Amino acid sequence: MTQPPLTIPDSIDIQQAEKIVASNGTPIYVINCPEYEVVRLSFVFHAGTITQARPFVASATANMLAEGSANLTAQQIAEGLDYYGSYFDINIDRDYSYISFCSLSKFFVSTAKIAEEVILRPTFPENELAIYCAKRKQQLAIERRKVETIARENFAKAIFGEKHPYGISYPESEYDTLTSDDVKTHYRNHYIAQNCIVVCSGNITTEVLECIKSIAASLPTATCQPKIEIPPFSSSHTIRIQHDGAVQSSIRMGRLLFPRSHEEFIPMQVLSMVLGGYFGSRLMQNLREQNGFTYGVFSAMVNFQHTGYLALATQVGTEVTEQALGEIAREIETLRTQLISEEELELVKNIMAGEMMRILDGPFGIADVTTENILCGFDNSHIQHNLERIRRTTPEELLSLAQRYLKPEDIITVVVGDFN
Repeated sequence: MTQPPLTIPDSIDIQQAEKIVASNGTPIYVINCPEYEVVRLSFVFHAGTITQARPFVASATANMLAEGSANLTAQQIAEGLDYYGSYFDINIDRDYSYISFCSLSKFFVSTAKIAEEVILRPTFPENELAIYCAKRKQQLAIERRKVETIARENFAKAIFGEKHPYGISYPESEYDTLTSDDVKTHYRNHYIAQNCIVVCSGNITTEVLECIKSIAASLPTATCQPKIEIPPFSSSHTIRIQHDGAVQSSIRMGRLLFPRSHEEFIPMQVLSMVLGGYFGSRLMQNLREQNGFTYGVFSAMVNFQHTGYLALATQVGTEVTEQALGEIAREIETLRTQLISEEELELVKNIMAGEMMRILDGPFGIADVTTENILCGFDNSHIQHNLERIRRTTPEELLSLAQRYLKPEDIITVVVGDFN
């Protein structure tokens, strides 16, 4: 049987989100796909860890939203969602908290009644908060015994500065002093109309849209908000942390660069993909296939609201740590001194285009990309721009980027392991 020809798209025709503004000014972005009998409703608040006045209060607030409301207990919320086959999802990062509800379209109105309680009327019971804090404190203490966690936290400190909100980490004992009033204050200050965008996708009927508009319009507004102070970034160069008894070393490398809106972000994504962004990448072939140092290695461009950075991560046996670091340095230097072949670059471009198509398969994927675009100041036409920018990337451009941005003296390296 003959293999069908490989077809790589030159363009991506994606549905634009329709923007509606609720009566209180909350923007609602609608991606109507009536052929899917599901609905996902997402509230995105600028309420990530960068906004918190107390350690751990941002994540506690997001995770406590469904632990009781003015009219429903935590058990009633959980059982109500379960009864309708709906689910509730929370994700929080440095900048934003994402609160999503998903249900079959025929059960959305009932699900929306529960969503309204969770978003608009949480009570943050003191006893539930105490249980949450005790559990998270124990989980964090266990996580911090792992070389991977130690490396991740210290890499954030090294790249941003230990006092910067993107880099700071707190002792788990701070959970002991977190109160319901702290959480309520964070919720009152940041879960407001001015801080929110709403994105919905799926079978958005008139009835569904009216439910969504009603919840969005009920978000409180604030005349003034606490000012978020963003200190300057302060990077270190090399950090080695002894972890007695570790059988593997965790390696984190990278450097501070620029956010997604920067004109060179996309070509840097291509360069990162060549280095360690897919299974056949140079680092994967070197560290895993040729030398057997690791099961996996990756590199990626990471985007935050105020900046972006290149990150590289792997774990290797402690006995081969120095060899692995040497091989990583050698692969980076090769990118700085030799042109990538057209064949390899074309492969990487095709993989990136294929990944874009995979992510955009279905209303939820489109909604995720729409949300990211909105938060970066774009609309969905930017997807086509990204594809064209990937296609225009040349070996000469990648060589220039590597020479400018991958200088050894600019790379931050954090290694955690047993060096004895």
